[in-house]
Amino acid sequence: MSTEILTYDKVNITGGFWREKQELIRKTTIWNVYRRFSDTGRFSAFKMDWKEGMPNKPHYFWDSDVAKWLESVAYLTKKQREPELEAIVDEVVDDIERAQTEDGYFNIFFQLFMPEKRFTIRGWHELYCAGHLIEAAIAYDEATGKRKFLDLMLKYAALIKRIFMDEQSAAFDSPGHEEIELALVKLYDYTKDRQWLDLALFFINKRGLKEKLPEGDDYTRGTNVQDHLPVREQFTAEGHAVRACYLYCAMADLALRENDEGLRNACEKIFSDIVNSKMYITGAVGSTHVAEAFEDAYRLPNDTAYGETCAALSLALFARRMERIEPDSRYADTVERVIYNGFLAGLSLDGKSFFYENAQEIDLENRAIVRSSLHNNKNMHFPITQRIEVFGCSCCPPNVTRFISSIGDFIYNYTDDTIYVNQYMESEAALGDVKLVQTTNYPFDGKVSLKLSGGAKKLALRVPGWCRVWTLVKNGAPVAAEVVKGYALIDAADGDEIVLDMRIAPRFVRADSRVRADRGLEAICLGPFVMCLEGVDNGGSLASVVLRRNLTVGFDDSLGLPCVYADAARETTDSLYSDTVVSTPFTAKLIPYFAFANRGETDMKIWNVVR
Repeated sequence: MSTEILTYDKVNITGGFWREKQELIRKTTIWNVYRRFSDTGRFSAFKMDWKEGMPNKPHYFWDSDVAKWLESVAYLTKKQREPELEAIVDEVVDDIERAQTEDGYFNIFFQLFMPEKRFTIRGWHELYCAGHLIEAAIAYDEATGKRKFLDLMLKYAALIKRIFMDEQSAAFDSPGHEEIELALVKLYDYTKDRQWLDLALFFINKRGLKEKLPEGDDYTRGTNVQDHLPVREQFTAEGHAVRACYLYCAMADLALRENDEGLRNACEKIFSDIVNSKMYITGAVGSTHVAEAFEDAYRLPNDTAYGETCAALSLALFARRMERIEPDSRYADTVERVIYNGFLAGLSLDGKSFFYENAQEIDLENRAIVRSSLHNNKNMHFPITQRIEVFGCSCCPPNVTRFISSIGDFIYNYTDDTIYVNQYMESEAALGDVKLVQTTNYPFDGKVSLKLSGGAKKLALRVPGWCRVWTLVKNGAPVAAEVVKGYALIDAADGDEIVLDMRIAPRFVRADSRVRADRGLEAICLGPFVMCLEGVDNGGSLASVVLRRNLTVGFDDSLGLPCVYADAARETTDSLYSDTVVSTPFTAKLIPYFAFANRGETDMKIWNVVR
């Protein structure tokens, strides 16, 4: 049974945790990303006037960096007009209009440096950039009614269809970096023009057939670009994690719209492979810096973890599409794991800086030893320990801004008679004449009130996988509810108030024994938050810390976040090998993982010895 998404434009996040994050994006982050992109020449590149000897030579993925920023502005503008931001978008659109070729082509890098090579180099992000520009154009037209951007991208999309699908005259038949497939599905949904869905299907169906590859192309038809098998025969997550999850998003989109059982079966198996063997407890994916890729099952090292912010985001997008195909709480549980942990760690608390990769452990002393001249391992990769404002490859910052600005997309799905409540956020939503008001201080508190007006619907409230104790009250009276695939079902009529109260308490979590890095260790979680130790709270090095099972919940006013206190000790020996252990008791403090690295460089651990 498939469902529809109640999209962000029909949902207003009115308060609480995510309202604060959205306001941070609107007031701080969107502007800081703009300034950094301006400083590095990304916006001026659209003028197409760069010459040799000038600074900031455009790169072949810069179009996409700016496109995601433009899309972010559209989402912000849909909720509240932002004239200054709109003026910047309009100027970029005018630049695109001036530079676009007569046949519709637009790509800064290829037009400036190798126009004769367009659609010949599979790995250089032409179609990836086009996809992000198309998504931005759809969002901007929907938000403002300004049609120019969309018309320009429709012209470009028509060229792409002619070259790739009709004439098949390009040097390759599917993009090296997936993304355009998602954009084409959105374009079909927005315009109802079937040709865009056909083009998305064309790209999906060509992947893995090994029919066409340009001579000398440095991207082989292998697992890193998910080109090792036809998509309906891919059952495990392979290769570059962002490319992979974008592909899986498109596969899920097409499975739903085309009722394609082969695509659906592949998506279900891939999703299970990710969440059961290739995902960190934080929802981060892509464990190695080598090709930013998924590794073998259960290969989830902590100290060298990669966990790109964009990869976590793309997993949430994939899960959202899967929950639309079939309501099942495991999809929304995965979204929740990602958004409160592996994705959100990519943004600093002040909204100004970012992680591209997200450490799962920091041991500063060990890093220094490994990189010492004695070991000669200076090239061993460790994720950075402090967020920065812009990267050479700066895909993550504008992905963060567009994701948080449109996070209302993740709250509700619906059918004719049922509203599925997937995520708990203080909000007001409209589904035709039916209005739904959600009041909650989640994730700090597990109590959620839902008031329905204007009609009658069955409500399906997700009971999170972490929740062991919960109650349901209707109009002040306790009620029982049938739970189907993780959703508690209850009928609601006009004026009814339903209260779901979930007990949030700290809990210990173990990993599958096949995850070598976590054997014999435990993590502490609090509701949806994965908690971590930081050296700044716990006396520096964390290597000798042992936690006890006595936990209490507190609040860190400086971070504005809950914390967990644990009885703990530092255990040391009196010699290299000894049967004598010196135990020094202290109270350990754990904070939500996403907030680590906001108070200077320090050790960090999620997984700990617990006795």
